[in-house]
Amino acid sequence: MQPIRYLRVTDADAAIAAMRANAAADYVAGGTSLIDLMKLEVLTPAELVDVNALPLSKIEVTGNSVQIGAMVRNSDLAYHPEIAARFPLLAEALLAGASPQLRNMATVGGNLLQRTRCYYFRDPSTPCNKRQPGSGCGAMDGYNRNHAILGTSERCIAAHPSDMCVALMALDAIVHTRGPAGERQILMAEFHLLPAEYPERESVLQHGELVTAVTLPARPQMVQSRYLKVRDRASYAFALTSAAATLHVEGGKIREARLALGGVGTKPWRALEAERALIGQRPDAPAFARAAEAALADARPRKHNAFKVELARRTIVRTLATVRVAG
Repeated sequence: MQPIRYLRVTDADAAIAAMRANAAADYVAGGTSLIDLMKLEVLTPAELVDVNALPLSKIEVTGNSVQIGAMVRNSDLAYHPEIAARFPLLAEALLAGASPQLRNMATVGGNLLQRTRCYYFRDPSTPCNKRQPGSGCGAMDGYNRNHAILGTSERCIAAHPSDMCVALMALDAIVHTRGPAGERQILMAEFHLLPAEYPERESVLQHGELVTAVTLPARPQMVQSRYLKVRDRASYAFALTSAAATLHVEGGKIREARLALGGVGTKPWRALEAERALIGQRPDAPAFARAAEAALADARPRKHNAFKVELARRTIVRTLATVRVAG
């Protein structure tokens, strides 16, 4: 049995200092993902720095933005009236994830750093470049039904699991962090990394860097937004495909569009090609179908997940159609 040191901190400086002093330390908040991985011996931190007491649990609303503290629980965020009114796709994404019990514990910061559900990553007896760099990727030629078809590499095809992150991608969210080098703001589109040379690195965060908040720019068109998740069962299942979309329609034409995909990318996937295809078009089925084709043009399916290409296309079309009706 490996001994684990536990440290409960009450301010960010103490948390960062504790992490900086121990390269084998890890932050713990809700623990809904970390503790599972520790039980499986996928992650074996020597020290847990408990950040639950940090004053990061506020949702602050202004006319121009909403700032969400990293310790805000998923349930509290999903049911917050301003979130439901201004950003319905975020509320829908949160409520589509996990179970009520897990949502009551899981935090915004933890969700941003949620690890993949790849079977090979979660099984220490199998090769996984994400878990053990250089060991290979068991999913490449193994059972890969739930794996990614966009943003893959020769080293990793693990799909990113978060619903919330897909919504944040479509909402142009900004992640606020604090670490040994000070504070910084990171665009959601730049927060997660593709599994190129270093698949074990999933975000731009450095060791000890702490997520403190997420800001959502408040724009009227974000109200016309929806999140759709397709999965094997109605609840407590990860996405096979999902889509978060916003549309701004004026004069019968689409003036602005945001589209992000889940279940198909190695990180929350912003479908920029699809967005460009929608601009200037009438919000109808043919335009949505062309956008879906553009979004999946670079898909690289494997043996067991080729069905995701067509499923993702249909998910996109249905999501965009639902946004248009809602608007």
